[in-house]
Amino acid sequence: MYEQVSHSLLNAILDDLKPEIRRQDLRHFYTRLGANFYAIYSLFFTLYGHRDDFKPQMLKLVETMAKGYINRSAELERVDIEREQDHNWFLSQQWVGVALYTNGFAENLDDLADKTAYFQELGVNMVHIMPILMCPTGKSDGGYAISDFRQIDDRIGDLEDLRRVAKEFRKRDILLVLDIVLNHTSDEHEWAKRAIRGEHRYQDYYYMFDNREIPDMFEQSMPEVFPESDPGNFTWNAELQKWVMTVFHDYQWDLNYSNPEVFIEMLDIILFWANQGVDVLRLDAVAFLWKKIGTACQNERNAHLLLQLMKDCCQVTAPSVLFIAEAIVAPVELIKYFGEDAIIAKECEIAYNATFMALLWDGIATQNTKLLYQGLKSLPDKLERATWLNYVRCHDDIGFGFDDNDVRAVGYEPYAHRKFLVDYFCGDFENSPAKGMAFMRNETTGDARICGSLASLAGLEAAQENGDAVLTATAVNKILLLHSLILAFGGIPLLYNGDALGVVNDYSYRDDPSKSDDSRWIHRPKINWERAELRKKQGTVEYSIFTAMKKMIAIRKETSAFADFNNRELLDPSNEHLLCFTRFNHQRPSERVLVIANFDANPQYLDLDTLGAKGINPHGQFIDLVSGRKPAQYDRRVVLKGHQFYWLTEI
Repeated sequence: MYEQVSHSLLNAILDDLKPEIRRQDLRHFYTRLGANFYAIYSLFFTLYGHRDDFKPQMLKLVETMAKGYINRSAELERVDIEREQDHNWFLSQQWVGVALYTNGFAENLDDLADKTAYFQELGVNMVHIMPILMCPTGKSDGGYAISDFRQIDDRIGDLEDLRRVAKEFRKRDILLVLDIVLNHTSDEHEWAKRAIRGEHRYQDYYYMFDNREIPDMFEQSMPEVFPESDPGNFTWNAELQKWVMTVFHDYQWDLNYSNPEVFIEMLDIILFWANQGVDVLRLDAVAFLWKKIGTACQNERNAHLLLQLMKDCCQVTAPSVLFIAEAIVAPVELIKYFGEDAIIAKECEIAYNATFMALLWDGIATQNTKLLYQGLKSLPDKLERATWLNYVRCHDDIGFGFDDNDVRAVGYEPYAHRKFLVDYFCGDFENSPAKGMAFMRNETTGDARICGSLASLAGLEAAQENGDAVLTATAVNKILLLHSLILAFGGIPLLYNGDALGVVNDYSYRDDPSKSDDSRWIHRPKINWERAELRKKQGTVEYSIFTAMKKMIAIRKETSAFADFNNRELLDPSNEHLLCFTRFNHQRPSERVLVIANFDANPQYLDLDTLGAKGINPHGQFIDLVSGRKPAQYDRRVVLKGHQFYWLTEI
């Protein structure tokens, strides 16, 4: 019944398309639209079918997809076809990413294009350029308060500069990743300005209320994102004389996706950036897209339907473009952002593995893997055609959002353990070498997140200040240990700007009034390129880290077992200081890599007899892929020095 209705509506829509659209060569567009239209219609009807303007909005949706297709270049259309034919292309072990701010890595976009050779030198071939769209000065939330979704911040360049970056990347087979902020706009966006001027159409783009009656009902169940700096979820706007929903900051107005015009506008923006040569779109704050009274207004069912609809529409116009879900939520919720299909990601092909990141830092602080092992056992399996983005550090704070059941299962009390972690990484715990800072400390719950560069959290800053060569070597080993795991775990490893050079905390943010109240800027460094040249000088920390990272990346790319086809098995090493898992070639399972990591500062051993039932030969002889040497092995035991790791294959 519904399929017949959708086909009938499709025929009517095609008849009603504007003449300038009908005259174009839309062969591939029509093929993809026909294949996806029933799903698109069903989702759009579920979300908006109750509205009187459903049919004209459906027509507008198809016209938006068609215009996006018409504006797509022949080169990008070729990429679409190639990736359709190799639909698992992004699951390859070949991809290694880096995230950076343009004016942290370079001076501007033009300068970034000139520095592209650095990525090839390191082996990186996926570059996430952090938000670069137009934002107000001061009220930018680090680039996530957008005042114009189609313009580049003129402090770092313009559209032509970005097109040059995209062209340079494509020439070198580097994927370009950009942010699209879906949940909100700046209060200086044109839509907000027109709403303030009294245009009801644009007031309907946001959540606006004349009095506190409805906001108070929302507040009963909505948590606060920034309880310290921005308590509550609504802001009074004196010009409008209305309460506006502002979940993040008072200058970020939440978009109202119950209005189909908002969805179509944002789809048009997604397709616009896809047509600038962007390969991967990082969809910011996707967990917050749908608001419903009586709920937390996060992870709502309709938020998933919106993402499914965006993905289906993008499949019609720009099928080579991937989506990353920026949803820092519990694993049981996070896995849903891949979609509901048994195999294929119907929402976002990629999601941040924030749980793995936080668990790795727990291992560094405790020097054991009890919680890391337990947390990974509880991590849900991903879909076959989806992948994790594994990272040690990102631009944001580190939150220890472990499942309390996992924390208790390994013998910790959740509140006390989180307090220990915060104290440890702030350097307040005895003998801690970390130099981090607490962020958004909640005095009621005692909870806090952590800021600080990877190198400073690993102890490198403190070691260098003290001129301690032993502690410096220990910090370097921790940095390499953590990266060895994101490179081997399964998914796309994502490095962070400066981490391959051992860049420590940047305290200069305190002198900038627009940043001084946000300690996250401590780990958003500006690369000193003169100092970066030390990566070429033996005996320096920069050389040690960069050379080792470059080698690991190269080996990863040559090792088919590191492709991501649900080909990982977590192993119990019967040693709480070790993390151990195997990766195997999904086409030839006998080709295995045994990954072992020692989180303790002291030597530890792995008893191979404990792994015999998992296909590991306890009498076997192994070689480490990274060093090219045999590991220290005695009496069916593999010995690891403090903070050492192995990628072992049997010989």
